[in-house]
Amino acid sequence: MSIKENIQQVRSNIAAAAVAAGRRPEEITLVGASKMNDAAACREAIADGIDALGENRVQEMTEKLAENAYEGAPLHFIGHLQRNKVNKVVGKVALIQSVGSLELLEEIEKTAARMDLRQDILLEVNVGREEAKSGFFPEDVFAGAQAALACPHVRVRGLMTIPPADSDRDTNMRYFREVQALYVDINAKLFHNELTCLSMGMSGDYEDAVRCGATMVRVGTAIFGARHYNV
Repeated sequence: MSIKENIQQVRSNIAAAAVAAGRRPEEITLVGASKMNDAAACREAIADGIDALGENRVQEMTEKLAENAYEGAPLHFIGHLQRNKVNKVVGKVALIQSVGSLELLEEIEKTAARMDLRQDILLEVNVGREEAKSGFFPEDVFAGAQAALACPHVRVRGLMTIPPADSDRDTNMRYFREVQALYVDINAKLFHNELTCLSMGMSGDYEDAVRCGATMVRVGTAIFGARHYNV
């Protein structure tokens, strides 16, 4: 199937999941996770109506920016961001989805201040409490949000999460519901219910994420096809 056909199928699946949950399909933003796909594929996805594109790797994103790969759609950074590469991302993307530590938040604030801009971010929740993965543990998200509120050059738009890769479906959905509850709580207590982004779900579980309240899904393989990693 073509990228266009894949986008149409994913949107159809999102719509069905949204309606089943009593939601409107237009509430969900479809982000094409374009890691390891070239500029031509990005342009094709944009032409076929993708809402935004998301990159995981700073070097790849920088190379494709030079090729005008993202013209016509917002660009998000959705991967692990090292502090020494923050200056290559701040101001280049509409949204950094993966802010999962106070140290990274501080570096983004410093860089955005130097650039005299305000960077939109999501706070990443390490919902499975995985030691090897970045992100705030659920019990630390509230403090992370309070710290972000004190940063004049950062604007929190919501939360993002990636459940553990080995979770079964029932566990995944429990994790999604846990982060959705965190999102509702933080939104009400700290942000006057002005947050709009709950980024959950990828190619294998985006429909369940929508059923559990996601307003944004990050879909790669189901749109662009299988990635071919160098061995």
